[in-house]
Amino acid sequence: MIYYKTAEEIELIRESSLLVARALAEVAKLVQPGVSGLQLDKVAEEFIRDHNAVPAFKGYGGFPNSLCISPNEQVVHGIPVAKPFVEGDVISVDCGVLKNGYYGDSAYTFAVGEIKPELIKLLRVTKESLYKGIENAIAGKRLGDISFAIQSHCEKEGYGIVRELVGHGLGKSLHEAPEVANFGKRGTGLKLQEGLVIAIEPMVNMGSKNVNHGKDGWTITTSDKLVSAHFEHTIVVRKGSAEILSSFEYVEEVLKMRNELIL
Repeated sequence: MIYYKTAEEIELIRESSLLVARALAEVAKLVQPGVSGLQLDKVAEEFIRDHNAVPAFKGYGGFPNSLCISPNEQVVHGIPVAKPFVEGDVISVDCGVLKNGYYGDSAYTFAVGEIKPELIKLLRVTKESLYKGIENAIAGKRLGDISFAIQSHCEKEGYGIVRELVGHGLGKSLHEAPEVANFGKRGTGLKLQEGLVIAIEPMVNMGSKNVNHGKDGWTITTSDKLVSAHFEHTIVVRKGSAEILSSFEYVEEVLKMRNELIL
């Protein structure tokens, strides 16, 4: 069942999504060698709770933390640990909040210190593919148009698009219909209508598209141990152009101030 959102609901989702954006900016202030995922998780949880919201991921299906933190070959759903990051790591940080009964969800992949040029390119192309998908999230098009735009942009660079994990609708639930795949054919799938709120989230591997599922029941890693990148926005389908309800502006203001904006 697909739930199209009213104008009032969209504003509540926007509020939650922008709180996610600001929580990710708090994380951005701290990402550097020597800092651990558990430290980032603690800061994000405190920030979210201080703003009268609840971390969406904590306890969701038994997940133990507020952030999914996935370094290097981890694709998504990484559990924050005490091991410190080192120079050259890349880390996907996925955050969700529940506020006023509605969810927001977004993710950003950070460089830890200086990273190799080929990793900068992976992050850049993955982020570009997110916006290519968003450009196709307009009333009258189809879900497959979003999927195809993401897949074609990444595969022409030789990257692997993860098949097993997808974007999703969201609102009163963190995961709602429809699923939003990052691969597919133009002109196929659900016809997009105004008021559909979805999280679009390319998960792009440096090498093979294949992944492994960790023994912890959560962590997804690349099968060839090459690096993966992940960017996510919550958007609403509109006529003419989609509207992004989350934001990378807060994060990128921080990175710019730290002279660490590479994308």
